[in-house]
Amino acid sequence: MVCIMITSADVFSWEGPYIGTILGKFMAKARAPVRIDLAGGWSDAPPFCQQVGGDVVNIAINHYGHAEVQIDEDGKLSASYSCDVPIGSGLGATGAINVALIAAIKGAEGSEEAAYQFEKILGNHGGRQDQWASRYGGIQHLKFIGEEVERFPLTPGPRFITWLEQHLIIADTGIRHTSGDLHSSVWDRYEQVLPHLMEIRQSGRDMAMAVQQDDRYKVCEAMNAYTEAVGCLDPSLNEPYQLLENIDGIRAWKGMGAAAGGFVGIIARDPDAVKEAIPWDILEWSIDDVGLTVQG
Repeated sequence: MVCIMITSADVFSWEGPYIGTILGKFMAKARAPVRIDLAGGWSDAPPFCQQVGGDVVNIAINHYGHAEVQIDEDGKLSASYSCDVPIGSGLGATGAINVALIAAIKGAEGSEEAAYQFEKILGNHGGRQDQWASRYGGIQHLKFIGEEVERFPLTPGPRFITWLEQHLIIADTGIRHTSGDLHSSVWDRYEQVLPHLMEIRQSGRDMAMAVQQDDRYKVCEAMNAYTEAVGCLDPSLNEPYQLLENIDGIRAWKGMGAAAGGFVGIIARDPDAVKEAIPWDILEWSIDDVGLTVQG
């Protein structure tokens, strides 16, 4: 749990109102889910999304960023925040925390974009997929066009949901990173990696269709295409997961977020056998269909 105390008027400048008056004591709590991404990540970030447009499929899960805000009679804002998963682990924890924090201050409306802009001020070079997953929940096909985000909720049947929650293993390599640093290493070679970014975008489109149609073979195919393209951006991004290539029964895998450590998603024929074979901690998960919640 991290706590800060600031003068609200000095730091936060919103076009809309605070969630409650700052002329008296006030407290609000919010939580926002982190996400796993199935394909298309990297294509949501500039300059690619501005020049070409991106497609990402991600899923909000039942682990959360939490925020609590108190405002006293003098207008001083005291905020505390935490997350159920580590920062720098590839599940969009920073985005979830910031969506929750901003929503606790000013309400849910527009909290996803405000969180993105806040992170941008702090030097984040990533895209918008994390904040939108945290705000809206569920399985989303997100299209990124310039500064705009188009959101298409995916609604596969219950049998697909059960299959995915049972067969998609989320495992923690224990390696932490700063996604902004990883992004910088790729965007500095933009012209060189542009063909592979196009492949990544296509994997997001293919994944969206596969999920909506409950085509599990195509889900694995799209995830593998994504992983191959990420390896072409920079081989070091997939290096922490190479032991998976020697384990039987794995149909597809990908590093979560910007990869290079953190959590990895593994689609397995026999999940129990694969869990026994890998040396990493397992994160039990299910889909969060609600997204951001605010109390106060």
